[in-house]
Amino acid sequence: MSKLTIVANITANADKIELVKAELLKLVPITRAEEGCINYDLHQDNENPAHFTFYENWESRELWQTHMNAPHLAAYMEATDGAVAEFILNEMSHID
Repeated sequence: MSKLTIVANITANADKIELVKAELLKLVPITRAEEGCINYDLHQDNENPAHFTFYENWESRELWQTHMNAPHLAAYMEATDGAVAEFILNEMSHID
């Protein structure tokens, strides 16, 4: 198994920043307790408060896929439906 790094960029609609932030924060403790989660760190841009980034490391892609299918992710998607302007996810590998 090789470690997987995820960088997820979420941009909230301007009128939904606090809603998206609250829903993202709910994911943190649940996800950190999941099997395979090495770290799951949420950041908010200092200049653009609508922009959030998750920096995540997982023991394997398979365990990350389990996370992506978890009920709390589905609940987040439902709660933020129509509130997110953009979502970009990058699967990355550590090379040094």
